[in-house]
Amino acid sequence: MPAARLKDIAAHAGVSVMTVSKALRGATDVAPQTKARIRALAQQMGYEPNSVAQGLRNRTTRLLGLILPTVANPIYSRTVAAIVECAHDLGYDLVISHSLGMVDREETCIRRFLSRRVDGMFIFPVYRMAPQAAIYQELLRRRTPTVILGHRAPFCAGFCNVESDDISGSLEVTRHLISLGHKRIAFLCGITPAPWAQERLEGYRRGLREAGLELDDGLIFNAGGMIEEGETAALQMLNESTKMTAIQAASDLVAIGAANVLLKQGLQIPGDVSIAGFGNVLTAEHYRVPLTTVRQPKWRLGVAAIEMMQKVIRGEQPESRRLPAELIVRSSAGPPRLEAVL
Repeated sequence: MPAARLKDIAAHAGVSVMTVSKALRGATDVAPQTKARIRALAQQMGYEPNSVAQGLRNRTTRLLGLILPTVANPIYSRTVAAIVECAHDLGYDLVISHSLGMVDREETCIRRFLSRRVDGMFIFPVYRMAPQAAIYQELLRRRTPTVILGHRAPFCAGFCNVESDDISGSLEVTRHLISLGHKRIAFLCGITPAPWAQERLEGYRRGLREAGLELDDGLIFNAGGMIEEGETAALQMLNESTKMTAIQAASDLVAIGAANVLLKQGLQIPGDVSIAGFGNVLTAEHYRVPLTTVRQPKWRLGVAAIEMMQKVIRGEQPESRRLPAELIVRSSAGPPRLEAVL
């Protein structure tokens, strides 16, 4: 059965095609009773508006693009879910693409979205050391509505963003470990160029300074952001005999990777070594030893991002948002033993 057309609805309603069109668009010069009758008919007849035709008239596509490194990392799930739900309620469809953390692929994703004429883009950026990136400069020149998801770096500083306060979150973790009696706390760093990784390291450093503890670079290890990288960093710590009593990781996945190695070595958490992460992914709460961590307001970040996008699409210049993070204390951290076992 062919789809109902405007003229079919007009014939059933006994009005002109123009009146039907206005009623379905919510025009104010159509009587409320007529508008309600036409909309009810359209629903009964299974009418579906031609979004392509509407887009040509309005120069919009009702599409929003979202670029993230990978859906395999659970840290992004709640923020993405919030954006998807809010976009749906606003009548937008979301197209999702993966950069895989690669600069060249990120540019390809952006260009594909530009070719599809998306109304706006949300980007978890691939961080780089360079102060400028040609593709981001192009987005600025085109005035493409863009919201950065996460912390800004110089190359994407021209756009508004939503982020969590990672310095204060990391500081609270360090304070908590110190309050338990730990004085030698190892830190597993995140991705080096990423501002979030730098903020979490800075929070750790501030916590040590605040407590009058010496900052020992021998307790800081590069660990990236995935479970495998946490495992590698933990093995390095074991080989170097760091004499630490606690581990603070820049992400939950890294903390879980490190914990896997420690448990396989027969060590107890937190009896022998305390460990804490960052992000509060679902796995953290349900890990073998529930993980002390920092809860980021992921859903609220997604809602803030879509609100920001609406303003940018309207031509406004919204302020960036920085939302607080919260320490979540679980059983993976406790008082240290009298002597360090590592």
